[in-house]
Amino acid sequence: MTTATNMRHDADEVLLAFARAVRAAGVPVTHDRSASFLEATALVGLGDVAAVRTAGHATLCAGPDDLHRFDQVFEAFFDARSGLPRTRPATPGRTSTATLPDAEDEGGEGGDAGAVVRARASAEEVLRHRDVAGLTPAEKARLATMFAGLRVRAPQRRTSRHRRWHRGQVDARATVRSSLRRLGEPGEIVHRRRATRPRRVVLLVDVSGSMSGYADALLRLAHRLSQAPGARVETFTVGTRLTHLTRALATRDPERALVAAGEAVPDWSGGTRLGETLQVFLDRWGRRGTARGAVVVVFSDGWERGDPTMLAEQVARLHRVAHRLVWVNPHRGKTGYEPLQSGIVAVLPHVDDFLAGHSLATFAELCEVIERA
Repeated sequence: MTTATNMRHDADEVLLAFARAVRAAGVPVTHDRSASFLEATALVGLGDVAAVRTAGHATLCAGPDDLHRFDQVFEAFFDARSGLPRTRPATPGRTSTATLPDAEDEGGEGGDAGAVVRARASAEEVLRHRDVAGLTPAEKARLATMFAGLRVRAPQRRTSRHRRWHRGQVDARATVRSSLRRLGEPGEIVHRRRATRPRRVVLLVDVSGSMSGYADALLRLAHRLSQAPGARVETFTVGTRLTHLTRALATRDPERALVAAGEAVPDWSGGTRLGETLQVFLDRWGRRGTARGAVVVVFSDGWERGDPTMLAEQVARLHRVAHRLVWVNPHRGKTGYEPLQSGIVAVLPHVDDFLAGHSLATFAELCEVIERA
């Protein structure tokens, strides 16, 4: 028997899939805007199509230019013209009709069963927003194939060298040489700008027991990032010891890469000594310049067996070396989460971005943060 809580959960998954579709259409939908959209629809009720559209305008759209794209996606995604009864949730691998409960149904006091919003959402879109730790083996296998669809681009940094460009700073030498080739006749003014090259990305993946449900997905993400064109990615696992996985993840086949990584890591599902392992990383690799000027991403839930003070000192040290420090916590995107763990409380003052990392959709947001760093 379907309960009001399960119906609300199914509705949230469909609404998040819609927010993802709006984002794919070019509207800059962030995690915070998606959460606000869910809250707004809960207030206005899901039985009123116009109210749902207005809630989306107010929470997902950043300006007037986004409204047209939003409306196009809304019309294609939702079909409110039919009053068919509720149907079962979509089955894996099929595109089916999922029906959202209205506000009165959630309260258990009844209401007009025909006043519903019907959505056609693919099973893959819903899967993108599912917590990877709670997936079945079959769902994990489907999700593994979806990692190839992540849009990954290496972050760029400026170099001391210049290259010709159609505008920008005037290249006096090149302009004079061009004029001399014309025997002093005025010619085209040559411009130049600073050249760019890929910035190094360093990934530190916590493989302790509390992170075991996310380890496979995080290593798949690390492999996807390392395969981006021009990427300079160094991957390490942290737990009771530090393990360098860059060579193991260099194989283009993700399945072979994960097998190689599994054979290289000796401390799967062990304890967590983040402070000590970060100190080893900084002493051995930070001194060589691996982390210096790089985008450093730490994947961890913050459970620390050691002294949180030591962890805070090492994260502060890492922050001073890195160009940008991103902390990804799988529990960050869950309802009701508060950063109360001693490790998270210790590191938050020293990180530039604190992101969720529990689903493929949040991995896509992380890729954008890395690209813009």
